[in-house]
Amino acid sequence: MEEDTDYKVWFSSLCFINGHVGFHGTIKSSPSDFIVVEINEHGQLVNKTIDEPVLVSKMLPELNNFAKKPKLSLQNLPLDNKEENTLAVCSNGDQNHQSESEKKDTVDGRTCKQKEEKADVLSSFLDEKTNESLDQFACDIKEKWNSETESIEQFPEFSLGRILDKNQRASLHSAIRQKFPFLITVGKNSEIVVKPNLEFKELCRLVSEEEALDFFKYLDAKKENSKFTFKPDINKAHRKAVHHFVNKKFGNLVETKSFPEQNNNASNPNIVITVRFREKTHKHGKRSVVECQEGKIVHTAFTLRKENLEMFEAVGFLAIKLGVIPSDFSYAGLKDKKAITYQAMVVRKVTPERLKNIEKEIAKKRMNVFNIRSVSDSLRLGQLKGNHFDIIIRNLKNKVNDSANLRERIQEAIENVKTKGFVNYYGPQRFGQGRKVHTDQIGLALLKSEMVKAVKLFLTPEDLEDPVNRAKKFFLQTEDAKGTLSLMPEFKVRERALLEALHRFGMTEEGCIQAWFSFPHSMRIFYIHAYSSKIWNEAVSYRLATYGSKVVEGDLICLDEDIDEYFPNNKVHLVTEEEAAASTYAIHQVVLPVLGYNTQYPKNKVGQWYREILSRDGLQACRFKVPALKLNVPGCYRHILKHPHNLSYQLMGDLETNVKMQGFHIDETTVSLLISFDLDASCYATVCLREIMKHDI
Repeated sequence: MEEDTDYKVWFSSLCFINGHVGFHGTIKSSPSDFIVVEINEHGQLVNKTIDEPVLVSKMLPELNNFAKKPKLSLQNLPLDNKEENTLAVCSNGDQNHQSESEKKDTVDGRTCKQKEEKADVLSSFLDEKTNESLDQFACDIKEKWNSETESIEQFPEFSLGRILDKNQRASLHSAIRQKFPFLITVGKNSEIVVKPNLEFKELCRLVSEEEALDFFKYLDAKKENSKFTFKPDINKAHRKAVHHFVNKKFGNLVETKSFPEQNNNASNPNIVITVRFREKTHKHGKRSVVECQEGKIVHTAFTLRKENLEMFEAVGFLAIKLGVIPSDFSYAGLKDKKAITYQAMVVRKVTPERLKNIEKEIAKKRMNVFNIRSVSDSLRLGQLKGNHFDIIIRNLKNKVNDSANLRERIQEAIENVKTKGFVNYYGPQRFGQGRKVHTDQIGLALLKSEMVKAVKLFLTPEDLEDPVNRAKKFFLQTEDAKGTLSLMPEFKVRERALLEALHRFGMTEEGCIQAWFSFPHSMRIFYIHAYSSKIWNEAVSYRLATYGSKVVEGDLICLDEDIDEYFPNNKVHLVTEEEAAASTYAIHQVVLPVLGYNTQYPKNKVGQWYREILSRDGLQACRFKVPALKLNVPGCYRHILKHPHNLSYQLMGDLETNVKMQGFHIDETTVSLLISFDLDASCYATVCLREIMKHDI
């Protein structure tokens, strides 16, 4: 493969904050030289026994009793009390529907009649005034829809305020969507905001309200091998519109076909549209009834140990062995490939017993699972305190023309970074180091809604003669997804998933959109985050080159030093002229925005730089939302400097120390450095080492 010179030039242009000389050395000579252990929210290393698993039985009492309460009497469009989060119909809203036996109330003019019941779930969470305001908001939405006098997109939102308890928020989300399926709920920093559900309204323009209700009920039930049929329709153009709507909105879940209605006039048949769930391949058996009984989704937590294995490849392999899909796995953060890594994970719809049954099979793939236990919910990205690293740097030597004592150079470098920190760049692994196409390039194409280009970038081959790259080369030459599938090795789970979707939907803009839905949300958004990360790296270099380590007017600083990357705008302060002159703040408090729709820019040359870069990349009007892929990128803030914690180090293999450590194989003829430290979440050990060594990793 050709050397990725452009990338190396770009990364080597990133600056340093310390003035020491540094030294040369080799990292990742083998996976065992680079050990990463996740630190969970409780400060525990996840390779140790987890003492306090969060069991389902420990959820709030009101959540345990939730399903036992009488069904709600609902306004106009009622629902059954079904499982929450079964279908992402809109950005954060899932819709649930009432059984046919339940009666419907009606909304007429400005009146909203509601049948009173003793056990209204919302009443247990909301005060009477808020409950009444919510009812009135729902009535106003329905009236606005019925009148068609104003664009519903312009209708104001309704806020329930901040709900600090996570389980209570989940119950509220579910209860509101059950009571008002024409509304969606969105979470914003612990606040619940209620909005109109435009997709429900859009379907009601094509079919009756009753059909729309039954259709969403069918989607929510997610019963395997079940079908849903719309009413007979002789209008071909209208049927085409219904097909298009269902496939555009829910094509990753269901497929549609038209059939003549049974017992109909053969000379002039009515045609019905039938919807069914797409078949999933479960090579290793279907999930048991116990695992999905009564809509209760089982969550099993575990610690994953993997060696020299890419994160997404590991998840894909586990999914195949367990008969689930990659999006059923959740995790707090991505981990290095060329390393031994330990991280917390949660898988949905799999019992602890079934996960234990595959331990021997996955060991052949250099993976192990332990700390297996039942929990109440999935993990989310960023749900960790940080990572602990044990790293061996081999082949130590001085920089060219540096005759100083090597031991002193190493000690000087480590103590400097320990005291002054390092520039908090995103590491090279985030961008696909050494590849022809980097992840940020794919992210930029997705932000510009260039779906076909993004697919071609993803399937761009390297200059290697192996089965994977031969398959990719064949695809770019022919765009024959089916033929490429026959060439692509089974272990390339992501590539095969994309190709299968392209074979089904075609190599069109719409087909490529559906192909991207073959990836879990965390992976789709990963590429956009990669683009934002690259811009952030360049912004930090520009900021330090322009203003150095002095805090200047217009800088952004974080008011709470205990928060890491994801904090709201009210925690960010714009430095005034007076504060800059008085040196009120220090450089380690300065943050820069990671691109998104909900961040502010510095009010100095750095802010102008951001705007120029977005214009350069054709994103001057970008809102950092990709509706076609259900991606919303609010952005965040990131400290420009970070410090390693609990740092210790030791020279190994020389005559003075002659250290032996279990698990590390030291060549006694060379000098190596064992260095251990903790980093906050989203910080990169390779970047910290780059600052220590003053040498691109």
